[in-house]
Amino acid sequence: MDEKTVRDWMHVGVVSCRPDTPVDEVADTMDTKDISALVVVDDLGGAVGVISRTDLVNARFIQPYLRHWRGMAAEHLMSKPVISVSPETPIGEAARILQDRRIHRLVVVEESNGHARPVGILSVTDLARHVGEQ
Repeated sequence: MDEKTVRDWMHVGVVSCRPDTPVDEVADTMDTKDISALVVVDDLGGAVGVISRTDLVNARFIQPYLRHWRGMAAEHLMSKPVISVSPETPIGEAARILQDRRIHRLVVVEESNGHARPVGILSVTDLARHVGEQ
């Protein structure tokens, strides 16, 4: 039996924002679309970071001077560099990366003109859905 790849289990497509997107807009997008993270992309659509609900919560409650987010943008809170895999990455390898890096999601990218363009997300939730299939 062939080993499953990231393509088999990933969410296709991503919701993204630009580095200069205001943090309140990021939070509204996550709420409206019921997602836990946005991929931050540059002018050419290349993935440059990830901003998650956890990043927002940490900024709001751990650092009181950021409480109102005035002037804050995605680039100020995003995690970088992007931890990514290709759609052809074996699931076992992706799971090891998630575990070793202690992260909740991988951005699935395809290289295009020297840029890592996001095409999907593989999260620990996706792995949990498929427990027992591997």
